[in-house]
Amino acid sequence: MTRTTSRTNPRAVRVLGAALSVTALLAATACGGSTEAASGTGTSQVTLTLGDQARNLQTLFTASGALKGTSYKVKWAEFEGAAPLFQAVQAGAADTSYAADLPTLQALSGGVPVKAVGALHNDGSHTGIVVRKGSPVRSVKNLRGKKVVVSSAKGSIAEYLLAHVLEQAGLRYSDVKVQYLLPTDAQAAFASGKIDAWATFGVYKAAAEQQGGRLLVNGTDGRISGYGFLGASEKALADKGKKAAISDFLRRLDKALAWSRKHPDEYAKAIRQQNGASAEIARTLVSQSNSDLLPVSDRVTRDVQQVGDTMHRIGVLTPNPQLADHVDPSLFKE
Repeated sequence: MTRTTSRTNPRAVRVLGAALSVTALLAATACGGSTEAASGTGTSQVTLTLGDQARNLQTLFTASGALKGTSYKVKWAEFEGAAPLFQAVQAGAADTSYAADLPTLQALSGGVPVKAVGALHNDGSHTGIVVRKGSPVRSVKNLRGKKVVVSSAKGSIAEYLLAHVLEQAGLRYSDVKVQYLLPTDAQAAFASGKIDAWATFGVYKAAAEQQGGRLLVNGTDGRISGYGFLGASEKALADKGKKAAISDFLRRLDKALAWSRKHPDEYAKAIRQQNGASAEIARTLVSQSNSDLLPVSDRVTRDVQQVGDTMHRIGVLTPNPQLADHVDPSLFKE
């Protein structure tokens, strides 16, 4: 099958500093073969455009080989944050989404026609609030009156972490000065000392720490839900062939995640090769990566709804969507 590349985000993901250079260029990774992915579904004429952030999914699939042999064609649509990814879904430029709980709720609040079809879960350590090495901020309470940059846009997983830990510390959300910046812009501001604290996630958090940042708090111990979602646009779900292809993709993602748990060194090597990460950052990302793909169960929706309710109370999520109304659990079951 011809390898296909789709460039949907004009802004390359570039984490500043010698430690890491992550690009948002779409790699020429599309997989296929002559075997039908789902019997009798006629997916051979389907092209599935998969939404991704910072090449996370694409790197996993490239390393594991879990997309080999699909009957459908695959294109990757890469973004540096959830907000532009969901804009692409809304515009019909991506069939699937890949985002944490709050960005998914934010997209639903904004009317993006997407349904959660699979849930990812991790321990929350990939999200954190980082301050500069010499910062006088030693605890969450010290954030009172400080400027905190949140990546990437209003309603990100990093913003929920900030809101939740402020609440736990007895502070109001209005006690800090929140500024929204895309991760690459935030990285530049953090590196130059222009901001007091940075609430961020994933590769950006790992890079900030390697470049001298000090972790104030992360998302473990229930500070975030740890859930994220694979979503599918309602338009794609209405297409019989694409729906079958998405269901097959979810099964392959489950296999890819199982591979990553068994081959952490190979996975870290792939992250270094695909994203230009240092060995240290690659190992960190592997240790903090999503570990399980789960059905979108009632328990998942209840836990994530608490996130939405919290953000609605502080005025970040308006209106407050009911996640249970925007799921399709039929594509992936235990």
